[in-house]
Amino acid sequence: MLGLPKSTELKKQLAKSLIYKKFAFNAAARENFDADVSRIDIVGEISPTTAAIAAGETVSSFFILLVTLKRADFDERNVIMISRLIKQNMLLVLKYEDRAKLAIYRTKLIETEWRPIEALTVMLSGLNLDTVWQNIIVQIGGIEIKEGRTLDEQITEDEIRKKLRRKIDTLERPAWSEKQPKVKFELVEYVRRLRRELEEIER
Repeated sequence: MLGLPKSTELKKQLAKSLIYKKFAFNAAARENFDADVSRIDIVGEISPTTAAIAAGETVSSFFILLVTLKRADFDERNVIMISRLIKQNMLLVLKYEDRAKLAIYRTKLIETEWRPIEALTVMLSGLNLDTVWQNIIVQIGGIEIKEGRTLDEQITEDEIRKKLRRKIDTLERPAWSEKQPKVKFELVEYVRRLRRELEEIER
C-alpha cells in the first residue's frame, strides 16, 4: 500500500470500542462515529527496523491506519479522534468505496483530495524519521515552508490565509452590489482591510 516497502506492512484491526472507551463517548457520539466509520485497520509501521531509516529525536516510528468509511462527507471530528487514539504519529488512509485520501492531524486535519486508492503513494524522504514525518505532512498538505518558519507556524499562516480569502470571496459581491451608501461603504472598507491583511501575510 502507498508504494511502501513490503517490510512495513501490518495487519491488525482496531475495535471501534477502543475509541468509545478512550473518549468516553455517549450514545449520540457513538452513533455519529458509527455512521462515519466502518472499520479501522493498522496496515503499516515505519520504523528503523521496517524501513531502515534512523529514528529522529521526536519521531521513532509511525503507523499507517486504513479507515474504511461509510460516507465521503464524514465528520472531521471522528477522524481526529482516531488520530488521537494512541500516543503515536499516525498517517491515515481514509477509504470510501474505490476512492481514498491521505490525512494527518497536525494542529488541524490536513488532507489530500480523493483519488483512486491505487494512485495514492507516499515518499519516505529524509535522513531520519523526524524529517521523513515532516516531509509527509508537507506532501499531504502541499505546504511550502517559508524561510524562518517552522512547520506549525506555516500551517497556521496557511489556515489564516485560507480563511481571509474565503471571507473576501463571501463579502466582495454583496459589498459592491449593496444599494445603501453607508452600508456599501462599510462593507467595501472591510473587504479592503481584509485584502491588506492578506497582502501582509503573503509578503
